[in-house]
Amino acid sequence: MAGVASGASKRVCVDVSVIRFLLVVMTLASGVGLVAYVLAWLLVPAEGTDAPIIGRALGDRRGVALALAVLSVAVTVLVTLDVFGVRVLAPFSWSLPLAAAGLVLVWRDADEDERRRLHEVARPLEQMGLTAGRSRRATVVRVLAGLVLAAAGAAFLVHGHPGARLLLPVAAGLLVLGGLLVVFGPWWVSLARELMVERTARLRAEERAEMAARVHDSVLQTLALIQRSSGDPQRVMQLARAQERELRSWLFEGRPPGSLDGAGITTLAAGVAAIEREVEAAHGVAVEAVTVGDCGLDAGVEALLAAGREAAVNAAKWSGAPVVSLFAEVEPERVSLFVHDRGKGFDPGAVAADRRGLSESIRARMARAGGSAVVRSSPGEGTDVELSLPRAASSQ
Repeated sequence: MAGVASGASKRVCVDVSVIRFLLVVMTLASGVGLVAYVLAWLLVPAEGTDAPIIGRALGDRRGVALALAVLSVAVTVLVTLDVFGVRVLAPFSWSLPLAAAGLVLVWRDADEDERRRLHEVARPLEQMGLTAGRSRRATVVRVLAGLVLAAAGAAFLVHGHPGARLLLPVAAGLLVLGGLLVVFGPWWVSLARELMVERTARLRAEERAEMAARVHDSVLQTLALIQRSSGDPQRVMQLARAQERELRSWLFEGRPPGSLDGAGITTLAAGVAAIEREVEAAHGVAVEAVTVGDCGLDAGVEALLAAGREAAVNAAKWSGAPVVSLFAEVEPERVSLFVHDRGKGFDPGAVAADRRGLSESIRARMARAGGSAVVRSSPGEGTDVELSLPRAASSQ
């Protein structure tokens, strides 16, 4: 998950399978392997970096507070289970709380690449409905699972404590739980509030980033076209009117600029064809589009098409190539869109920080959708943009 085993394998010159086997055995035996893995994740710098996560984590006071709160919650759960005679997790009573607290620090202070890997690890849980579900079926599965677990726990208590003796462990458990609530209750409420505030801030940041990408792809691109067409008043008027209609539709009808669903486009192939027509009409550059396979239009595929449109517009505006190529492919595991030109190329590392087309409208947009964007270019060699979106990142 984090490359700890492979890093240790390179350091001690032992096969990575042996390292992984030892970690699994140590985890199953006493939980030492789990704690060692999380500690290594925190303390050892990732390949290509100089600073470990722990350096940033120790300076994050809110993150440390959240980790301690999670630690107390985990300890409380394990103590409560022990009071009720459920000792399945007894061998891990010390390792699970420490590992959970360490993972909180990793989650808050890791870089974007590691956070993306954690999202990929958690994605199967989302598909199974174990996180915030989006469908009625997932809700039914979670409710049934909760009822089964509650019934199993009640049956275990009745079976393990027959007769009136059942009240003793229940009373003891309630007393312990009440005491822990008195001590840690305010802290847990604070933790819940912090998580809600953080989630709200993250959602607002994502909304601002998406709005900025929409404005860049529509208004700023239109202003650039108007500047280039300043000698043609008729063309300038045409562009201004088209942009006015698009903005009015966004303000009063809730349809963002560049959205495809409002244009009657419901599939990937239709979206690629729309990009082909739009770029040719706006920039006078030929676009060759090929689509292999097809799939329905959803939020993830729409983000893929929006990023592909921005890449095609950039190629038409700056590459100097007479033709821009689009190639879309739908596979069982992923949807891919490639934008290619044989123009003058550029150095991606030399792009100015205030130029947000590549960073926000392409890379950041694909990251928010759960996909990836790879840009390959060099001066005189043309440009290739590869956009990839896992099928699991969108509802199918």
